[in-house]
Amino acid sequence: MTKEIIDLLVEGGKAATNQQMAQSLGPKGISIKDVLAKINEKTSNFKGLKVPVKVIVDLDDKSFEVTVGTPPTSELIKNELGLKKAASYPNVEKVGNLGVEQIIKIAKMKEDSILHNSLKSAVKTVAGSCNAAGVLIEGLVSKDFNKLVEEGKFDKEINEEKTEISEEKKKVLEEKLKEVQAKNLGNLEKIKAKEKKEEKPKEEEKKEEPKKVEKKKK
Repeated sequence: MTKEIIDLLVEGGKAATNQQMAQSLGPKGISIKDVLAKINEKTSNFKGLKVPVKVIVDLDDKSFEVTVGTPPTSELIKNELGLKKAASYPNVEKVGNLGVEQIIKIAKMKEDSILHNSLKSAVKTVAGSCNAAGVLIEGLVSKDFNKLVEEGKFDKEINEEKTEISEEKKKVLEEKLKEVQAKNLGNLEKIKAKEKKEEKPKEEEKKEEPKKVEKKKK
């Protein structure tokens, strides 16, 4: 059995024939149309993202399989919220608020690379990654959200694998985020002020450092 692996980088759900694919698959008698259909099926959840894909071709019977890599969970979280960067002070600075449906969507994207025994377990893992980014889930920090997951609060959404969120719910989540941001504003400003105060003496020390005078060589 002779196999060959072809590495590709495609846009999620929108893979199209390119020169690399034509040169790699055409001469081997593999249907590019079938390969594209399989790639687009397996990357449909990654719309708007570049995704690494491996096409494993069996040169003997002309069959193939497609495996899909995924961006880091942190990147998927930021992409779902349209964020350029995560929070600098994640414990008090909250930059986004995801619905459980969005967490399920990301969990399904990462199913192949997360060690888990159920979608519920994968959801909890993704929720844990939200902490470091300063992102809430259903208005909660991941510890409190995961407690509700364990209690079965979101079993309906998880069992039905809901990945779409309504515009109405998005607005509710945004309002909740604003409430939490307003509540945390005082603590965030204190942290920034403390850091600024600690940096000032260091800057003054640098200014006061005597310049070294180089001795002229005779």
